Amino acid sequence: NPPMAILASYPLPSKMPLGLLLHPFKDLSQLPVVTSSTIVRCRSCRTYINPFVSFLDQRRWKCNLCYRVNDVPEEFMYNPVSRAYGEPHKRPEVQNATIEFIAPSEYMLRPPQPAVYLFVLDVSHNAVETGYLNVFCQSLLDNINALPGDSRTKVGFITFDSTIHFYNLQEGLSQPQMLIVSDIEGVCLVNHCSVLCGFQLVQDLLKNLPNLFQKTMETQSALGSALQAAFKLLSPTGGRMSVFQTQLPNLGVGALQSREDPNQRASAKDIQHLSPATDFYKKLALDCSGQQVAVDLFLLSAQYCDLASLGCISRYSAGSVYYYPSYHHQHNPAQVERFQKDLKRYLTRKIGFEAVMRIRCTKGLSIHTFHGNFFVRSTDLLSLPNVNPDAGFAVQMSIEENLDDMQVVSFQAALLYTSSKGERRIRVHTLCLPVVNSLSDIFAGADVQAITGLLACMAVDRSVTASLSDARDAMTNAAIDSLASYRQSVLTIQQPGLLAPACLRLFPLYILALLKQKAFRTGTSTRLDDRVFAMCQLKYQPLAYAMLMIHPALYRVDDLTDEGALNINERTIPQPRVLQLSVEKLNREGAFLMDTGMIMYLWVGRNCNPNFLTQVLGVPSYTAYLLPDLDTAESQRTRAFIGWLRDQRPFSPTLHIIKDESQLKSSFMQNMIEDRTEAALSYYEFLLHLQQQISK
Repeated sequence: NPPMAILASYPLPSKMPLGLLLHPFKDLSQLPVVTSSTIVRCRSCRTYINPFVSFLDQRRWKCNLCYRVNDVPEEFMYNPVSRAYGEPHKRPEVQNATIEFIAPSEYMLRPPQPAVYLFVLDVSHNAVETGYLNVFCQSLLDNINALPGDSRTKVGFITFDSTIHFYNLQEGLSQPQMLIVSDIEGVCLVNHCSVLCGFQLVQDLLKNLPNLFQKTMETQSALGSALQAAFKLLSPTGGRMSVFQTQLPNLGVGALQSREDPNQRASAKDIQHLSPATDFYKKLALDCSGQQVAVDLFLLSAQYCDLASLGCISRYSAGSVYYYPSYHHQHNPAQVERFQKDLKRYLTRKIGFEAVMRIRCTKGLSIHTFHGNFFVRSTDLLSLPNVNPDAGFAVQMSIEENLDDMQVVSFQAALLYTSSKGERRIRVHTLCLPVVNSLSDIFAGADVQAITGLLACMAVDRSVTASLSDARDAMTNAAIDSLASYRQSVLTIQQPGLLAPACLRLFPLYILALLKQKAFRTGTSTRLDDRVFAMCQLKYQPLAYAMLMIHPALYRVDDLTDEGALNINERTIPQPRVLQLSVEKLNREGAFLMDTGMIMYLWVGRNCNPNFLTQVLGVPSYTAYLLPDLDTAESQRTRAFIGWLRDQRPFSPTLHIIKDESQLKSSFMQNMIEDRTEAALSYYEFLLHLQQQISK
């Protein structure tokens, strides 16, 4: 997957959406970096020079977005790679569609900000009960030296229950000083008391923090006031606020009340309360964005927390949301393992501060809507106080003018950010696509996964602004309209049955998968926070990871062989076939791995091959719950395959080994998209429904 972008298709008679899906700050193994005092850009539209411009001669180039002719600066005549003069078309900027510039001083409004990390921790009775504080403190202790930054890096802490606790970590103190503020409305008085500093004191604090609140009986949560205090603390510099919350905030500003009716979880009617209950969190997020502060929310709870309201603090400040339902250090070890692995990635991955991203496109095209976590500062500019390598964005485009006389159109995303080492950098991605005048060419070139990802983002918005049933209807109609258009406009001979172009054959399946996805399903009991989190992920995750959520991958793994295997770094990785998501593909004699992105399920059939039980699971009979590291060829193959799947994403999916009587079997079976349920059609029935609608 290239970091920039995939064209979904054209909003013409094809009836498909036009858009881009971007992964702009993706971890890349190879990234050309250019240091130059002159960054060459179009004098008219400010597009960065790229592989799709045309050189009229050695001294002039024509912009591929606005067609202005520009002069080639003298410095650009020299190629730093080949050390040759007079070949501007061979410079790295004109050879690479993705490139990064180290920016000169005119790209800075102020000196680059330091890396500042503020952790805001719920220490109420409920929080202490979950045991998350021990895991958090240990993870930060283990990874504190790997936090991205330099000698200017600062770290600070606020804890809260019904009161707010600040910690003075100034160098020169023999131990951290704690200051408790019980007047939660008067937090502004103590702004100067929380100093972000000294790593030795940070380590002392982390070792002691879990014990400080061990016996607390405080049940209230003044989250809103804690966030306001944290905002005041970070405002002078900007930075990252990491908030850990385990219950519904119920005291002071931003207090919320439960809006979930458990009896309505399986309602086939419309789902209520998908929009926020208050604008407090959105307003505070916009204040944060204005001061270059992003807020990441870790929600660890067994009860309803109103993620629809709390999530706004991350959504509008360009943060992320992490959600661990039913988190408990003893009762839910799988969630604890996921939390540990997520924290390690979160604390150590690269980060960009005080960023903005601008998306430009060829004259005649325009941006319609952005999807993701950000604040839209102007029609084509997104404000991103933090940018991380796991964040995805989507953009709906529209065609404003006739493109008849154009051969190609181009799109460019430019991300300007401050690295954790204090360098101002610009990462530029450029994409060029052909313009065609026949509908059959459009259908032949459509990207079905991109269309699905873009429609999922549009459906989330529709669920919140209109209703869930509206969103479901719109997704079904997207399949009906595009396949009807194909039938009427492209097929010369009308044939019976449901016909689709080769690249859209999976479109009906992906639409059905979306209708059965946690975000949009009806008739299946779904907790409101679970549904809202699924919606957040569809809007925020890069396409490759979102697709596994929408349509998981199923493999049979009890008979893995080396036939057709990949060889990566001297490891043999088996490549089993991907199976259809239907119970018909399972059998009791086998073992099947399902990859849903965040979670992997290994379903072991009741009569599973004894060789698999002993050689892979290390048990003589049907009792396994762990995947041990055994010195057998079968174990090595299985673990190599699962490890290879895991390595393809930046987060660490949890592996559940399940049997027929496991509680998790129902979660596994709910992903069998092609099968019928009480509330939803089978794939065959859905295809018949589409065919009937198209034939009307």
